[in-house]
Amino acid sequence: MLNYEEELKKFQPSLEVEEIEEAVYQEDLTDMTDILREVVKKTR
Repeated sequence: MLNYEEELKKFQPSLEVEEIEEAVYQEDLTDMTDILREVVKKTR
């Protein structure tokens, strides 16, 4: 049977996940708040 506590101690995220995380944080992503602000600006 698996000992989940021991398996969690051994866990290390893959480099690919870390690279994706950095890319997402560096990207200027538009969210719903940005879209709503633009709509409100255009309707005034």
